[in-house]
Amino acid sequence: MENDKLKRAGQFIQALPHSRALGMTLTAIGDGEAEISMPYAEHLIGDPETGVIHGGAVSALMDSCAGAAVMSHPQAGAGTATLSLRIDYMRAATPGQTVVAHAECYHVTRSVAFIRARAMDDDRDNPVAAATGSFTMERR
Repeated sequence: MENDKLKRAGQFIQALPHSRALGMTLTAIGDGEAEISMPYAEHLIGDPETGVIHGGAVSALMDSCAGAAVMSHPQAGAGTATLSLRIDYMRAATPGQTVVAHAECYHVTRSVAFIRARAMDDDRDNPVAAATGSFTMERR
């Protein structure tokens, strides 16, 4: 069952043009949790002098990961959409390193799901960014 969920969610992520363009890969999925990685790539650089990945790429990664977490919640139906997403950027991602987002859907109401997420590079104790947000949630 878990492998089927990972396969379906991975196909969903790969069906999104922006996810493919950013090189996102779903690496883990569970009941209301998801993890997506985005490898360092030259076309994602926001500052050519430092080689730092653009904040918009990190934002897209966290939004996609949060949506996947909502869709994997046991009470979720087929679709979701972002209602709000607040991202706090804590530091620049280290050039050359993959950025990994982990999101959890920690509370659901009849039609809204609430998430928290973190984006990290190799330094797992020092997040690149943290996010909280709300998403629409269709019930099963």
